[in-house]
Amino acid sequence: MSSSGRQAVVFDLDGTLVDSLPHVLAAFTHALAPYMDRPITMEMFAQFGGPPWRLFPQLVRDRREVAGAMERLCDYNARHGHRPNLFAGVRPVLETLHAHGAQLAIWTGRDRASAQSILRLHRLEPLFAAVVCGDDLPSHKPDPAGLRLVLERLGAEPDQTLYLGDADVDVLAGHACGVPTVLIGGARQAADDVRRKAWREVARPEDGYRVALEWAGAVLPGLSAC
Repeated sequence: MSSSGRQAVVFDLDGTLVDSLPHVLAAFTHALAPYMDRPITMEMFAQFGGPPWRLFPQLVRDRREVAGAMERLCDYNARHGHRPNLFAGVRPVLETLHAHGAQLAIWTGRDRASAQSILRLHRLEPLFAAVVCGDDLPSHKPDPAGLRLVLERLGAEPDQTLYLGDADVDVLAGHACGVPTVLIGGARQAADDVRRKAWREVARPEDGYRVALEWAGAVLPGLSAC
């Protein structure tokens, strides 16, 4: 890592900072059930990199069915209001990194409205110097354009930046951008070619936070108890 300049830590949102994937999986399953021949799985989620209106055309049998799938998604979300919780330890880790001088950012496939709603809900907005969302650019993960935009907004160099994400597309984008990337694996087993491109691989979000603290030289006693 370069010794000059400020360090930056970039986070994915769903499955990395907020425990939202079970709800998203259930919502997508309901939305797409009439329009695809196989169920949505967590393994498939690892391949996703954008908001639903960009993902659904790749999943339905006929693109004309996207409107119906989006209507079912909106109906499901309206009937099953979801307020995603932060994973254990998120707030003290972010506050410690911020106090240590690291620039913090988010790069998520979520649309901006829902991403900012989550950040406001948990009062995290002041901690992040940049937030790039799935509808900010025409491309999405694993295209690294969004991560390059984060670096541009932060004025950070790739070798001064760490990226944490829970999906294959996060690792592929980070690798393409020259940014060391921590893969949060959880119960899902990433493909071998993806794992080789990760800078580090951890089993839980909390383990990824610990790596970020160590990388930035920050200390947060009792992380495991947060």
